[in-house]
Amino acid sequence: MIPVRMRPRTRIRPAVAAVALCSALTACTAGAGAVEWEGTPSATGSPAPPAKVAVASPAAGRVVTVTASGGTLTAVKVVDAEGGVLAGRTAAGGTSWVSERKAAPGTSYTVEATARTADGKESTTRSAFSTPAATLVNKLTLAPGKNTTVGIGQPLSIVFDRPVTHKAEVEKQLKVTTSNGTAGSWGWLKDWSGKDRVDWRPKEYWKPGTRVTLDARLDGTDSGGGWFVRDYRTGFTVGAAQVVEVDLDRKRLALVRDGRTVRTIPVSGGTPGGDKRSWRGTAVLMAKEGTINMNSETVGLGNAYDKMVDHAMRLTWSGMYAHAAPWNARWFGRANKSSGCIGMSDADAASFYAAVRVGDPFEITGADTKGTVAPGNGYGAWNLTWEQWKAKSALG
Repeated sequence: MIPVRMRPRTRIRPAVAAVALCSALTACTAGAGAVEWEGTPSATGSPAPPAKVAVASPAAGRVVTVTASGGTLTAVKVVDAEGGVLAGRTAAGGTSWVSERKAAPGTSYTVEATARTADGKESTTRSAFSTPAATLVNKLTLAPGKNTTVGIGQPLSIVFDRPVTHKAEVEKQLKVTTSNGTAGSWGWLKDWSGKDRVDWRPKEYWKPGTRVTLDARLDGTDSGGGWFVRDYRTGFTVGAAQVVEVDLDRKRLALVRDGRTVRTIPVSGGTPGGDKRSWRGTAVLMAKEGTINMNSETVGLGNAYDKMVDHAMRLTWSGMYAHAAPWNARWFGRANKSSGCIGMSDADAASFYAAVRVGDPFEITGADTKGTVAPGNGYGAWNLTWEQWKAKSALG
């Protein structure tokens, strides 16, 4: 019998065996007592838990905040009951998201947020919240009218129904854009009615053809006297470069278009020496009112007149107009004998009325007047220097 030689068995070191075994598995347990998670292993050998998302339900007038712990936000969508989306931004690092706008009063929102862990696991959280309705609502009136064409002196003007004590917060939400980068500023003042008002005027008269847009993103803003519960948007276009030069000393007006005088009209202004004097300075044509009843008692002049007046063009809230005044015909070009208005013949008034546009500036000069048109008495902002006007902004 031939003896058979047996090969010695190869011993596998325990450490090498452990590595080989672990490589053959899809997951390894770190040791006794460790929790085994489903999913891709983490760097320590255990799958990471899903990220946790928290939504801070704000009061009206505050931003919506979404945060993630244990991961980063990949998508956030906040929608109101009418389908309006509350846009926002994710901060650097991806662990928080803040809405660009504030939550509006009396509004229900749904929030859908998706977060991802470091190992790629995504989870989505859905929640909802509502804000209480506003007890006081503030509204506003805009001028000029939407899609109108106006003169080169027309400001963008907003009159508020209720007081505005948070002027800076409101002004931040008012965005003016122009087609040619016109420089301008907001200025706060009291309207002739006593209400709060803010106007935006350019540094200089508008350039003809300028297109102007206002986005008043006020929904969810507290004015201090009431909440805004909607946004506003308007726009207008600037027409021809027209200026009306009124010389009360010479008793005439001139219509100047593109720097050239195209019409001169003899007029009679306010009677010197008392309350019937006219205003001086720049007054912007506020409205072309046609035929109206004028009663001097409504502007504190006593029983001086009460009559129907044709071709009435309003220049101030205090009652100064340019209009037809045939009863004063003998004084046109000779003496100022009106009750404060700028009067002219029927024929001149008719043609002048047709030629001017709301927003045209009337530059009024004269030695004997009752003062300069105030910013809130119509559109008197042009009677302030640019520096004086900018100082009226709540944002400095």
